[in-house]
Amino acid sequence: MAEAHAAVAFSFTVTPDGYDVNINHEAIKAVWESGVLSWKKRMGRLKNNVRNGVFPASMTSWLFVVTLILGIRLAGFDPSFGSISLIHSTMPGLQSASYSVGLYCSTIVFGTVLWIVKFLLLKYMLKLLLTYHNWMYEVRGKMSLKTKLWFMLIRLYGGRKPLLMSYQASLPKLPVPGLRESVNNYLHSIHHLMSDERYEEMKKLSEEFCSGVGHRLQRYLILKSWWATNYVSDWWEQYVYLRGRSPIMVNSNYYGVDALLVTNTTVQVARAANLIYAMLMYRREVDREELNPILINHVVPLCSAQYERQFNTTRIPGLETDHLVHLKDSNHITVYHKGRYYKVYIRHKRRMLKPCELEVMLQKIVDDESEPAEGEEHLAALTAGERVPWAKARKEFFSKGKNKASLDAIEKAAFCVTLDSEDQDYDPNDPTKLDKYGKAMLHGKGHDRWFDKSFTFVVCSNGRIGFNAEHSWADAPIMAHMWEYVVTEDVATYGYDKDGHTRGTPECQPPNPIRLEWDLNKQCQQVIQSSLQVARSLLNDVDLHIMMFNTFGKGFVKTCKVSPDAFIQTAIQLTYYRLEKHFCLTYESSMTRLFREGRTETVRSCTADVCNFVRSVCEGKPKADSIKLLRKSADTHQKLYRDTMTGAGVDRHLFCLYVVSKYLGVDSPFLAQALSEPWKLSTSQTPHQQTDRLDLTKHPDRICGGGGFGPVSDNGYGVSYMIAGEDTIFFHISCKRACGHTDTHKFGATLQQSLCDMRDLFSKD
Repeated sequence: MAEAHAAVAFSFTVTPDGYDVNINHEAIKAVWESGVLSWKKRMGRLKNNVRNGVFPASMTSWLFVVTLILGIRLAGFDPSFGSISLIHSTMPGLQSASYSVGLYCSTIVFGTVLWIVKFLLLKYMLKLLLTYHNWMYEVRGKMSLKTKLWFMLIRLYGGRKPLLMSYQASLPKLPVPGLRESVNNYLHSIHHLMSDERYEEMKKLSEEFCSGVGHRLQRYLILKSWWATNYVSDWWEQYVYLRGRSPIMVNSNYYGVDALLVTNTTVQVARAANLIYAMLMYRREVDREELNPILINHVVPLCSAQYERQFNTTRIPGLETDHLVHLKDSNHITVYHKGRYYKVYIRHKRRMLKPCELEVMLQKIVDDESEPAEGEEHLAALTAGERVPWAKARKEFFSKGKNKASLDAIEKAAFCVTLDSEDQDYDPNDPTKLDKYGKAMLHGKGHDRWFDKSFTFVVCSNGRIGFNAEHSWADAPIMAHMWEYVVTEDVATYGYDKDGHTRGTPECQPPNPIRLEWDLNKQCQQVIQSSLQVARSLLNDVDLHIMMFNTFGKGFVKTCKVSPDAFIQTAIQLTYYRLEKHFCLTYESSMTRLFREGRTETVRSCTADVCNFVRSVCEGKPKADSIKLLRKSADTHQKLYRDTMTGAGVDRHLFCLYVVSKYLGVDSPFLAQALSEPWKLSTSQTPHQQTDRLDLTKHPDRICGGGGFGPVSDNGYGVSYMIAGEDTIFFHISCKRACGHTDTHKFGATLQQSLCDMRDLFSKD
């Protein structure tokens, strides 16, 4: 199994009688097939670029317009008012051609110009329509005539059969909010969370900022918004993610778990093979842009830019900043099993290997009894520890020889796979198993996931699956989309035989996995062990609790005439107040993908209205009063959420102003204070049912368990939740053990009580 072979296309030897050339025909054939595949992909991308470039028009419409113009011209009419004749007489090359050839060519040229004008008008009309966002404030209530007409026009100009990237050129740019508007919204969000003295101090700083350096910073930011595609996203990726020097394991990476209520198979390699194949099919759909873009209400498109780097992408460590490397394609994955790394090819003889063939290859890895090389077992701890030691080690120990070749195999893989030696599962009678499952996906042992990879796919020994994803390249909804796709395809399309193995029989002998070879000296091993100690200290400090709440779900919440997301956010605030006896600044993630290259924005969900509701419940006020306050706080929350989605958020604007101030060497006490306030509650909803493949009405047991992230604050909580169905909500709660007064299980139990107390408000006595 410990193979390290090289394919040589030809060799020659020099002898006294001359020279002898030997050609390896198989190698030449492989080179030829690789070139053919590469050119097919280039032509496919060119075709898609043309389709996207003319969208919402199509090449078929060009043929229709040209044929129509030509037919009218041949019938003796001139629809061009003399333009065709002018083209015929002035265009080089047509003057010397015969009359009929010149007529045809000039008519085609005129028809093409007319068609170009048409698709440009359609494109800019669609872009103009997509700048209208008032529809978001009306979709749950009475819709105005203006919004109804807008929906009709969007359907009219929205094009047919869009590709994944078809809408990109039509999406509007993220607008820069007004300076005074953002500052006032910020002050409003903190007024009820501060003492009067502290608030007056912040108000004074804000006035100085707005009347002083703020306008100068705003002008630079507006200039950037004119020049850049998105004035936030590049700085957000660079300064929030890539410039961080602390470990990305737990602090940045996030995780996802399996559909917990179904068991497809307990054969590890079979489940791995099916899911790997499903991911590769998903990658092919993304590459070919055959994946349907996400449309809100089946009409309004979201930006698809983040999908581009989902595969073949790795975060490379640097001394001051990391950077992302993305390849257009990759013909292999890497697999980690019992401390050893393998390169596994996914194509053979010009086709993708089938699941049954992948299973054969993975079984060879599991059957391999060879020992890891010295230092190999804990190698990935380098990606889990501090970034600077990893950057130095990468340059010193992995820049040449077999170490470089093996590291390249990992970093250039489509994605990484870990075949875990332990099993994970959900047991309603033993909640600790689910907690253990979540921790295994969040950090594992600190050395068995390649945390720099765009994602590591984890398969447990009993067939349960999960993933660990790096955060800088995209946000969680992108991974959730793929995860929903592959988990659904696993059971709906591929399936297993009666013994739990993949279906079908191999059509060829798949290539053997290639064991990666390492030469890790003592100094390198010391760096690995040092990073491992950092990783273990970090993961041992994580307190994680996954709670499946099935007392009720969004089905009941809708009957209360309250947004499910607002209902849950309110329950989280009630829980925190019951535990801590005060309120805190709360981060809720929202998206700005209605704009080109949009990522996230912050909903400051601990509003004055939600605080009033919480106090009402805790003080035992009449149910009618509490219900009224709940609905008011939910309306406030929904407005804030819609504001952030439509570009009127506070935090990204202040963040970018701060970045500009640093570039200019200007200090702003207001920005320094505003951006240094801790988020003791960091919350996020994981989207569900982003594809049309998952039908929970027919298959309610296929709900996914969602995913979560590590604690953001040293003395606070991270809460991720997934509204998985009409009657189920998953919560992923994290905090740090080092903090003496935070406890995820206590938070979870109190959250259950809060949800039930809020439900009881609507019960009839």
